[in-house]
Amino acid sequence: MHFIPGNPQRYIRLAAALFLAAHALSSDSSSEKYPPGQNWTNYVRIAAYPLAHADPDKIVRDAQRDHVFGIEADNDIPGRYESFVDPTAKLAEIRAVAEKAHAVDNRAFVYIAGTECITANADKAAHSMAKDHPDWLQRDLSGKPAVFGGGSAFWIKPGDEDVWVTPLAPEWRKIYMDRVRQIAATGIDGIYVDIPYWMTHFEGWENSWASFDEFTVQAFKNETGLDAKKDLKLGDFSDPNFRKWIDFRISTLTDFMADIAKNAKSVNPKIMVIPEIYPGIEEEAVRVGADVYQMYNVVDAIAHEYEFGEGEHMASSRSQLDWFKYMVGWSSFRSFAGSKATWMLNYSWDGDKNVPPSEAMQNLFAAELTAGVNVWDAAGHVMSGSNDIATRRRVYSWIAAHERTFYAPRTAMNPVGVYFSPATRNYFTKDFLSSYQGVIIFLLQHHLEYQVVTPRTLNEFRGETLVLPDVRMLADDEKRSLATYAEHGGKLVITGSNATDLKASEKVALLPDCPGKAHLAAISKDMLAADGDTEHTFLSVLQAKHTLEVDAPPLVATQIATVGGKPHVFFFNSSGLVPKKNARQTPVSNIQLRMESADSPRVMFLPFLGEPQSIAGQRAGNALVFTLPNIDKGAVAWIEP
Repeated sequence: MHFIPGNPQRYIRLAAALFLAAHALSSDSSSEKYPPGQNWTNYVRIAAYPLAHADPDKIVRDAQRDHVFGIEADNDIPGRYESFVDPTAKLAEIRAVAEKAHAVDNRAFVYIAGTECITANADKAAHSMAKDHPDWLQRDLSGKPAVFGGGSAFWIKPGDEDVWVTPLAPEWRKIYMDRVRQIAATGIDGIYVDIPYWMTHFEGWENSWASFDEFTVQAFKNETGLDAKKDLKLGDFSDPNFRKWIDFRISTLTDFMADIAKNAKSVNPKIMVIPEIYPGIEEEAVRVGADVYQMYNVVDAIAHEYEFGEGEHMASSRSQLDWFKYMVGWSSFRSFAGSKATWMLNYSWDGDKNVPPSEAMQNLFAAELTAGVNVWDAAGHVMSGSNDIATRRRVYSWIAAHERTFYAPRTAMNPVGVYFSPATRNYFTKDFLSSYQGVIIFLLQHHLEYQVVTPRTLNEFRGETLVLPDVRMLADDEKRSLATYAEHGGKLVITGSNATDLKASEKVALLPDCPGKAHLAAISKDMLAADGDTEHTFLSVLQAKHTLEVDAPPLVATQIATVGGKPHVFFFNSSGLVPKKNARQTPVSNIQLRMESADSPRVMFLPFLGEPQSIAGQRAGNALVFTLPNIDKGAVAWIEP
């Protein structure tokens, strides 16, 4: 890998440029089946199947029977030392499943590891990754290599050796990219790259901020002139040198993914490259170095194994606040992705005795459809199988029948913008997230249309109000763009810190006591809690305009956008949900949509797992009011002219 001296962001931009050059050649041959800017990845309904020694015909038959579109074939080549050395047998298996999937107009993608490699029965083998190539391994500051055995994680068997390689080891990277090109040449539709991380998530490594191997340390010195072993205050986010280390680690993994995409597309321009990433918008992204905001710029889609906080992360065990926080993360990913797909490898159920697995599965699917992310079903906490195959078959069939409603491009109407600041998240995670999440949940509970705005999309934002939730780090170009936004009539609402250098004015509202943080603190105790004065003040400052006004309870989350030129409202109902005790919602009645209209349009209403029905409006002055049927788990309503 070649480094550019100076700002690591330049390195990320170079990686993006390399990717985009290759991506220009990679339009799907069946793209005419999809709206402009989309391809098969935007419409997947995923299930995973172990491929080794399996029957490709049976895998594809089962997928077709269960309405699966997007077959994940688990057949890791570079993440298993034996096939890293000799991939011949696995390449043949990958080619076979690709051919069978294409014969029925399905798509298949193959799992490979990122920086992890396992040697089976290494305790008895003469050769392993660690034995043969110790210099390739990631290391902590003391020099201890990232080598682990059975019990370190549930997927590592006794006697196996699990190692984590630095992506900056030149010889390993050369072989790895050779394997990527060989996989692409099989005709498989996608390469799914699992956990391209710095080792900081196994026990004892959480605060290591690895890696300090010689290749990584030298690359950082070439980039910054700093010695990573001596010139950083590890874990001190106020240290400018540690911040450079954070940026370097993120840019290195982003470049690694861009390099995979470039190599794969050099052989097969149609292939899609999809990393699996478990950190989302939270602190873990900084720690492991895999930042989905940056990575979306250099890959075709991202599969989010999205988990945050403590606990089991199952749909069956989520609180109502958890559901709203997941909605914040999902809508952030959709903003980062642009027209690219967001796949969601979330988990529904893993043995909760008081919760039927079918109910937990349906809740997960209904919530994900509301956010517009692609669903994936798995059994327990693994990638394959299902907790209830009949439920998956029913839901996937229903999604297939209504896929354009949920996955066609969603376009903003009159949104309140909420600014996601990557630099603030990186260096001031806790303060930023409590403000950012609180502001978006406030908008979700008040059923206001919102749009997550980022440095990449700031100049394109056309909403009348933009909230900066305790944003503390802004580059000069961001400051100029924000000032231009206000000068041209947009209103900035700055909560908490003010990093813009702008003074309070008619178009710049300063709220030092962040209403987002106050709202999050209140609903963390009671989801129906609200400070009337704070709520009223924030709403009046936002001055949100409604194309479509929604009157619904605060335990119903809404996403509002146009789809195919028609205003849509997507609903997810969390009323009545109790973690580990009850996964059946209390149906919500008398939800109303209100719109100013001289015409007499109608509303189409599609309940989760139901059929569309037409709703007539009642005239109320210059407005039409539509009263919707009861909503159980979720629904979508849209205006028909």
